[in-house]
Amino acid sequence: MMINVGIVEDEKQIRESLTILINGSEGFACANAFETAEEAIIAIPTLNLDVVLMDIHLPGKDGIECIFELKPKCQSVQFLMCTSFEDTDSVFKALKSGASGYITKTTQPSKILDAIVEVYNGGSPMSSNIARKVVDSFRNSNTGNTEMLKLSEREKEILNLLSQGLRYKEIADKLFLSTETVRTHIRNIYEKLQVNSRTDALNKVFPK
Repeated sequence: MMINVGIVEDEKQIRESLTILINGSEGFACANAFETAEEAIIAIPTLNLDVVLMDIHLPGKDGIECIFELKPKCQSVQFLMCTSFEDTDSVFKALKSGASGYITKTTQPSKILDAIVEVYNGGSPMSSNIARKVVDSFRNSNTGNTEMLKLSEREKEILNLLSQGLRYKEIADKLFLSTETVRTHIRNIYEKLQVNSRTDALNKVFPK
């Protein structure tokens, strides 16, 4: 398996460090790194990428706008935020724009690679502090509380473990389930909310 990764990051040192990390790790390749959203919007639809690491703060259009424009053109590409911004507003704007995961730049290199693999395999990796913000907001939303009533105790339990930053496999181990069973529970959550994706679920639970 080879995961083709693109990077959109305006800080040269960080962009080069991420490129070195990815190209120096078995099973990963990064041939495309962009300094601006404008460059990425033009190039990415023509490339065979699996995952794109996206910063938020960019010159010109920001990373959230970039994903919003790219996602309809690149349905198979998974966008993973890798940014310094940890405020709840930025998190939800990014997820609603089409991002599939959200990690911070302080994430350990090995964890960045783990997050790339997880998002490639259909997961939604988040730094533990980001996951906590997401679930806390979910709990504090009146709409979210209403939607929570539709979920089983097991599904609520899985959401609680997600809030602690646990990954699918860690949740499976803790609950003595298979990883595929955990994924099935996540799919069931989508069905109960009558949505087809995590982005749609967020739009329903956190309407503008």
